[in-house]
Amino acid sequence: MAGKLKITLKKSIIGAIPKHKKTVAALGLHKTYTSVEKPDNDAIRGMCKQVEHLVKVEEI
Repeated sequence: MAGKLKITLKKSIIGAIPKHKKTVAALGLHKTYTSVEKPDNDAIRGMCKQVEHLVKVEEI
């Protein structure tokens, strides 16, 4: 697991449970269809797994 992940918010967080909203914010995502690049590590992958219904993850 070396490299980066491109994480895109594909669905609005309106109606999501508060824990998921905080996870999305911690990933640095604010608006729908915005993307961020994060390092590929277990912590980031765990956060993406928790909100996998809201985000799209691509390996770079």
